[in-house]
Amino acid sequence: MMQDLDFTEIVDLICKEDNRYDKKAYTFVRLGLDQTVKSVKKSDPARTQQSQHVSGRELLEGLRVYALDQFGPLAKTVLESWGVHRCSDFGEIVFNLIEYRVFSKTESDRREDFADIYDFEEAFVKPFRPADKPRPGTSTKAVESA
Repeated sequence: MMQDLDFTEIVDLICKEDNRYDKKAYTFVRLGLDQTVKSVKKSDPARTQQSQHVSGRELLEGLRVYALDQFGPLAKTVLESWGVHRCSDFGEIVFNLIEYRVFSKTESDRREDFADIYDFEEAFVKPFRPADKPRPGTSTKAVESA
């Protein structure tokens, strides 16, 4: 039965049915969820008594941080090479894992929770762009005419 399958076997089954995302994307989401749960519990100790559930928004933020930590300036490139181009793609992966009972969900969890929370360019590329600083030797004040 389903419970006897390990994560890799389940991902193989999912990818046979839905080949939009690379198997590595599923592993990334699973590891990113673990990191997110740890991070949320650390920042909010009261939640340690509660379930390990995080909201779609919390998971997306955790995945953003995890991707930047794991891949740095290549985060967007790596995610896109796995077929993940926007937040809703993470949602599709999560709901595929829910369907196969790898992840659980609450009554309030919806695919829409993963829609457009952040833009991949803003989230994964912008942090590595040099800030717009004045060039050495130039003044930030307007040049005064004599």
